[in-house]
Amino acid sequence: MTDSISIRADRAALAAVFAEPAWLAEHLTDPDIRVVEVDVCRVAYEQGHIPGAVLWNAYTDLHHADYSPLGRREFEELLSRSGLAPDATIVFYGYGPPLGFWLMKAYGHERALILHDTREGWRDAGRPWTTDIPRPVTSLYPLPETEPTQLMSLDALQGTLGSGDPLILDVRSEAEFAGKRFWPSGATAGAGRPGHIPGAVHLSADLLRTADGAFKNAAELRQLFQDRGVVPGRSVVTYCTIGIRASETALVLKYILEYPDVRVYDGSWAEWGTRVETPIAT
Repeated sequence: MTDSISIRADRAALAAVFAEPAWLAEHLTDPDIRVVEVDVCRVAYEQGHIPGAVLWNAYTDLHHADYSPLGRREFEELLSRSGLAPDATIVFYGYGPPLGFWLMKAYGHERALILHDTREGWRDAGRPWTTDIPRPVTSLYPLPETEPTQLMSLDALQGTLGSGDPLILDVRSEAEFAGKRFWPSGATAGAGRPGHIPGAVHLSADLLRTADGAFKNAAELRQLFQDRGVVPGRSVVTYCTIGIRASETALVLKYILEYPDVRVYDGSWAEWGTRVETPIAT
């Protein structure tokens, strides 16, 4: 999954998306650098993390108990208690850094980056590592009052069904899309209704990367999307289970292939598939 994120950069512009490990190690103590680990539980974080990094749990920090995403005010509170500020450079790493990156970009944060390495790669290279849990000083982070245009809500997405605009891109596995399992792991505890959003096009996020975990080159990626009708002239909204794979795919579309209109349904299937009023196809 995204913990093996890497990229063969085709343009220098990608330096605005990815932070090199050597650079972060050198600037780790700079007062305007903040590090956030995005994961789906606390276990790995408590066993060790980059010094000063705070944890965002995709399930409990970025979603409610019913899997609906945080509202603007709640996300603002998360940023503040994480000690983040509008002028900080925030570097995301861990199991699901694209989700943190995409949320910050959606709310207009300029300096959001993804560590160009896995947490294991960082640790095994002998770079700074600790089990100390930081206690960040609460900051003030006022978010814009306007709705983030790079995110899409359940209600908004449901209102577009049948119109073909935007193109709905399901980036989960084939088994999830076909309704054979609800959670990626196949776990049944807390599972909702399996299937996919009616009219969705399927492209597994696993196909975006090579066997060594790097993203494929831009030409290969472009062909993957175009073969499924995902062309630059169409509005696209991506979804997965909890928003991590969806954000990774959206990142590829927007920042590597430069698609102009890309959004993420960050409630994704964990929200859609547990509602009684949402239509489901198998």
